[in-house]
Amino acid sequence: MFRRTSMCGLPSAYALGGLLLVSAFSASPANGQRLSFGEIRPFVVGIVPVVGRNGAVGGVLVDAEGVVARAESAETARLREARERALAPASAELRQSSRLRKVSLRRLEEAIARRLAEKTPLSDEMNYLAGLQQVRFVFLFPDQRDIVLAGPAEGWRVTETGDLVGVTTGSPVLLLEDLLVALRSAESVAGSGILCSIDPRDEGLASLSRLLRGRAAPSAALVRRMEETLGPQVVTVEGVPADSRVARVLVSADVIMKRLAMGFEPAPVTGLPSYLALLSAGGAPPRTITPRWWLAPEYDRLLRDDAGEAWELRGRRIRAHADEGPEARDGSPGQQWADRFTEKYGELAAAFPVFAELQNCMDLTIVAALIAKEDLGAAAGCELPLLMDAERLPTGSYPTPRSVPSQASVVKVPRNWIVSISGGVEADPWRIAEQTDLAASLTAVREQAAPKDEVRWWWD
Repeated sequence: MFRRTSMCGLPSAYALGGLLLVSAFSASPANGQRLSFGEIRPFVVGIVPVVGRNGAVGGVLVDAEGVVARAESAETARLREARERALAPASAELRQSSRLRKVSLRRLEEAIARRLAEKTPLSDEMNYLAGLQQVRFVFLFPDQRDIVLAGPAEGWRVTETGDLVGVTTGSPVLLLEDLLVALRSAESVAGSGILCSIDPRDEGLASLSRLLRGRAAPSAALVRRMEETLGPQVVTVEGVPADSRVARVLVSADVIMKRLAMGFEPAPVTGLPSYLALLSAGGAPPRTITPRWWLAPEYDRLLRDDAGEAWELRGRRIRAHADEGPEARDGSPGQQWADRFTEKYGELAAAFPVFAELQNCMDLTIVAALIAKEDLGAAAGCELPLLMDAERLPTGSYPTPRSVPSQASVVKVPRNWIVSISGGVEADPWRIAEQTDLAASLTAVREQAAPKDEVRWWWD
């Protein structure tokens, strides 16, 4: 289902470096700051704060040429300041924590349609889906022609790195922009899934192999030559638009994972040494010179009621996977690192909100796959033509991530040097949506969640 890149013939050690997904819109004056709508395509869903030529997602940037790099602290500080100025104060009700906030998709669409008719920008509460932080339930109300998403929610704030998170939990809020991308991509990912992958070019691998054939001793000069010889690596995104924010989250999470694996930045949690540290401690050469890691969502089986009008997402988690070749054994350094990363994922998500954003994006793609697979729009009489219309309601268009500069790191083990380059994010939301069990108790949960009036599009 997913493409894997096979690499061979490299006798030496290399690692992916750190990166940035940059929203490059119009250039700004030197030393100036700029807050703007995207100029590549109008973004009527809401304002995307962009400072100068760069704007970060998850501490990772992509410039106008598609080159990915790690965000500098000054850049994230300017982004934070711009985003704070752009935020309007949330109402007292929205600032309250809610164990189960409900968002009506039909009423939200109607509220958005009114804003568009008035040529008025969408409100923060629309862009941030009333502070929802995850989707736990999907309810159908056919008598009201509605599909309702429900989950924990609270008010929001901007972090030091410019991320938008809940005021008390620090968990990112769901974004309308990401929901629209998920809904519009749902049919196309059936059977193929979603993929983000960063891989070296074949010609770069061949050149690196020739360079390292002489088993040269490690040095700063050799590391620089390795980086130059391998050249930029190719970023591939499939299943969602490559210029979407969802794609930026996928690439950002992949980049940060690799930086941690290769020791380019220290893990902010205890008990997660780098892969290179585990490799050095083990002493024995690995089974492959090109180990690979990737992230994938795992959920427990979804629950549904007898009528198919209430659904529950359970056991949401992200797992790191490792591939060290067909001869890899249990407990290999690569698998050890993947297992520790998975175990520490919650702590890592607190330190790097992009990992929590990745989980949020997976929630939305699974909900969208469920709606498409079960044809919930027809079952509820709620087809959502505006939310599905990319012409009338476009989302943000960002520079497409295309390449990652190579950054080398070497570690000595007996008789060998190691190369670690590839990985990504892989998700099959339709497969998750297909795995369901009946739970009659959901009927009562749905009844308690029913709207009490027709006044607004969200309620607690």
